[in-house]
Amino acid sequence: MAASGCIRSPSCSFVIGGKWKALILFWLRDQVCQFGELRRKIPHISERMLTQQLRELEQDGIVHRKVHPVVPPRVEYSLTPYGRTLRPITDMMCKWGTKHLQRD
Repeated sequence: MAASGCIRSPSCSFVIGGKWKALILFWLRDQVCQFGELRRKIPHISERMLTQQLRELEQDGIVHRKVHPVVPPRVEYSLTPYGRTLRPITDMMCKWGTKHLQRD
């Protein structure tokens, strides 16, 4: 019964779906990252797209954005306690991805 409710509700795919969010969650799973660090770790994402994805994750309560009052401004991103509940899911996705790459 619960599984059928999940299938009918697209909320999971809206929150963590898309091309970039899984990669962002992967890099934030164990560390705090500045915007530039994330940009270097995910080289094919544009600055605009990274900003958009981080804002969406922040609005969904998954990512915390901390602005340090220094010049130039320094902004750090980390997972919230709620965002850390996704760790088992991202770990499984990494394991699956590794097996997928090795299957050929």
